[in-house]
Amino acid sequence: MKQEPEWLGLDVSAGRALDHPPAAAPANEPGRPAAAQGVVPIRSLSRSHSRIIARHLLALSPEDRYLRFGYAATDEQVRRYVEQIRFERDELLGIFNRRLQLIAMAHLAFSVDPRCLSCAEFGVSVSRSARGRGYGSRLFERAVVHARNEGVQMLFIHALSENTAMLRIARKAGAIIERDGAESEAHLRLPPADFDSRVSEIVDRQVALTDYHLKAQARLFWRVLSGLQSLPQDVLRRLRS
Repeated sequence: MKQEPEWLGLDVSAGRALDHPPAAAPANEPGRPAAAQGVVPIRSLSRSHSRIIARHLLALSPEDRYLRFGYAATDEQVRRYVEQIRFERDELLGIFNRRLQLIAMAHLAFSVDPRCLSCAEFGVSVSRSARGRGYGSRLFERAVVHARNEGVQMLFIHALSENTAMLRIARKAGAIIERDGAESEAHLRLPPADFDSRVSEIVDRQVALTDYHLKAQARLFWRVLSGLQSLPQDVLRRLRS
């Protein structure tokens, strides 16, 4: 099993990423999503979502796992990664579809090294069926806002040099990218938190929670309706009376 290097006290595995952002997306100030892009509800994930996170990552193809983790991660290694996520410290963000399936997620890992407490690392993965919609960029923007509000001054991304999609996201945000053979490192200096960044995160959290609850209610409604339709006609008549 390949041993991940320790660097600045960050969870290096969080920095392997993949996504296909839309072409010709304009560059934005870090933490300032483009107004023309519309709203994509992004929910914070907790330890209770561990099984959903594992399911999402295990569904990635071998090639996608290689880009996400920097090596050909086995099922066991993926599960171990999920088990070792420090939810009480890091920020996990997810995008759900109407079936409440996790189709994109990001891991914002905060440094535990006393010398680099104002640093964090970003990693993202997007399900193959959900690509081409800019979800990786949206998750990056959302993570930047949270990082700013938590006092992060420098955001790092570690990715394989062949992972051009992830590096494109970083470059469009204004990150400086340094290539070292098969791996690349991007770092982005973040502005301090302000009133807009704090309000933006509060609003985004509420929108995401509302969206998730509406999807859950709709899913429950259709399940109940489907169950009722399978009942015998005489039972349905008694229920209507």
